[in-house]
Amino acid sequence: MKRTATTVLGSSLAALCALGSNASLAAGEITFVSQGGAYQEAQTVAILDPVAKELGITIHQDSAPDAWPMIKTQGTTGKVVWDVVDTPTANCIRGGQQGLIEKLDFSKIPNAATLPDGYKTPYSVAYEFYSSVLAYNKTKYGNNPPNSWADFWNVDKFPGRRALRNHPLGTLEAALLADGVPKDKLYPLDVDRAFGKLEEIKPHITVWWTSGGQSAQLLHDGEVDMIMMWNGRVSAVAKEGADVAFTYNDGILQNTQLCILKNSPHLETAYKFVNAAIAPQYQANLPLHIDYGPGNPAAFDTGKIPPQRAAELPSAPQNAAKQALMSYDWWSSPEGEKAEKRWLQFMQK
Repeated sequence: MKRTATTVLGSSLAALCALGSNASLAAGEITFVSQGGAYQEAQTVAILDPVAKELGITIHQDSAPDAWPMIKTQGTTGKVVWDVVDTPTANCIRGGQQGLIEKLDFSKIPNAATLPDGYKTPYSVAYEFYSSVLAYNKTKYGNNPPNSWADFWNVDKFPGRRALRNHPLGTLEAALLADGVPKDKLYPLDVDRAFGKLEEIKPHITVWWTSGGQSAQLLHDGEVDMIMMWNGRVSAVAKEGADVAFTYNDGILQNTQLCILKNSPHLETAYKFVNAAIAPQYQANLPLHIDYGPGNPAAFDTGKIPPQRAAELPSAPQNAAKQALMSYDWWSSPEGEKAEKRWLQFMQK
């Protein structure tokens, strides 16, 4: 998806535009990349458009369900065209370690001061929380729906077509939870045990999905009966009228973070954007449009998020307690990278 968010040119910039000053225009624009679909549409309304208006900049948008290959390609070739990426935290950490992501100067991001230490890295700041949850077709399972990853693995008690994400993050955690590992004992992941458990369910997986849009289509069209997918995607499908639901029980609580590519073409504007995008007043807008929790907990203090709505969000305390918090430190470690490479081998067998 390519989209240009609200463009607001101040009078002086407009005058420069009239004079054909491309250099001045470049100072007030960035290219922002997210994951597309209902999520990117929601953040456009909640955050991108109002931030563009406040800063008087143009935000060009692109979408990449998996941004890492492009981050690596742009960095290694020296042809950097993206500025800010909304991507899983592990990509920010790994990219920073490999010189592909800018090490942040937090003096330029004062709004990061309200983020807990665990919500930021030297290379990134939390943007939103979501969960990888177990979703299912309500018509198929009636009053006895699957309620855990152990149920997902139980093909005798819960027959039906299944789908999992074609990616190890979250999927390995689900396998270990299905095998009885307690939520607070997941890390460091027992990779051998996880892949062993995945071998059990592999013959019963109808589709290994590769994008959030694909997962939504599978559930919406009834091509599968139960599926691991992101909670916001399930809610969007339900709002379209599909008879589907999900459980936070055994969910994998995750977040994406904002990071800036090394050698960003518009570095200073990128900093201004990142600071504004995590401001509490804009962060509080996001859950009003999609079922994702704010990355900045100060958003809950703005009064914008009604208590009933807060209770539906993945990062709300009562929901977070049912889930396992993903360790991005582990996934960005050498052991995590080995697990990702092993995933490719697992899928090719």
